[in-house]
Amino acid sequence: MPRNRPTLKTIAELTGLAVATVSRALNNAPDISAATKVQVRKVASEIGYLPDRAGVRLRTGKTNVISLIMDQDDRIPNFARRIIVGISKVLADTNYHLVVAPQFRDESVCTPINYILASMSADGVIFTHTRPLDERIKLLQEHNFPFTTHGRSELNTPHSYHDFDNRAFAYQAALRLVSKGRRNLALLAPPRQFTYHGQTLHGFNQALYETGAQGKVLREVDLDTPVTELRDFAKTLTTKGPLPDGIVSGSELCTLALIDGLKQVGLDPGTDFDMVSKQTANILDVVSPGIDSLYEDLIFAGEKLAEHLLAQISGTNIEKTQSISQPKPLWRSPSK
Repeated sequence: MPRNRPTLKTIAELTGLAVATVSRALNNAPDISAATKVQVRKVASEIGYLPDRAGVRLRTGKTNVISLIMDQDDRIPNFARRIIVGISKVLADTNYHLVVAPQFRDESVCTPINYILASMSADGVIFTHTRPLDERIKLLQEHNFPFTTHGRSELNTPHSYHDFDNRAFAYQAALRLVSKGRRNLALLAPPRQFTYHGQTLHGFNQALYETGAQGKVLREVDLDTPVTELRDFAKTLTTKGPLPDGIVSGSELCTLALIDGLKQVGLDPGTDFDMVSKQTANILDVVSPGIDSLYEDLIFAGEKLAEHLLAQISGTNIEKTQSISQPKPLWRSPSK
């Protein structure tokens, strides 16, 4: 340990409290008064105190680390940043630190999980982009290791999660396009391996069934297709049969790429076609003409994920750590 590194004893000397009291205050013990906790944390912050993780692990068996595994191929703007902001807001008043680990599509989805389980480098795990029969969920449940997910699965064993209602998103988006007089719809869907592909498709098809509109999934591309390829694909839509006059897209960047491609072949948004997009950032707020969207609050999602995982670590029943956010409509143009 560096000679001048602040310790619990340093805080105790500065506050006049016992070392044990300082330790319990920093650990948010219920028998320590709020005023004492504020005093101890203020001094700890001023002198730059950081807990010795190795010592904590030896004493308690805990790492005080939460591991967030992030998919590196996501094309939603600022997805990782917003999720991290939400998680960090919840962890700020705890002893937990957030460590972010990458998940690459060219490796096994279990690779980061196996590392954490083998090294015991975290007390709990959060991961995104769930799959219907997700191997990561099975693995963590087999080891009785606390975790929560951004997204659901189709496994029979329940697990902790926070999800966005993608079925409702696609359903409301398709209805919105029909309300604007569009009858030949298309869906830019999520990649097929993810659970929310099926959820999105279900909502889209339900709206088609109820309204009698025609619709199809754009099979050659999905939400993970590079935006330059999406733009080029959009240029060819006029050669692939009747042009869709309404498109549902689950990503702002993908939406803008499709619009750019269609405009390059002489088609005008709002006249020749309309789009409804999922929105997670403010990109669409400055696009003209306005594009209708349905908002997903990713910062709120991060908060719920952190709350669910902390509850899991403390032994809360799984059913109390499951939540779903509903899309918020942001209509920017009149319906017909």
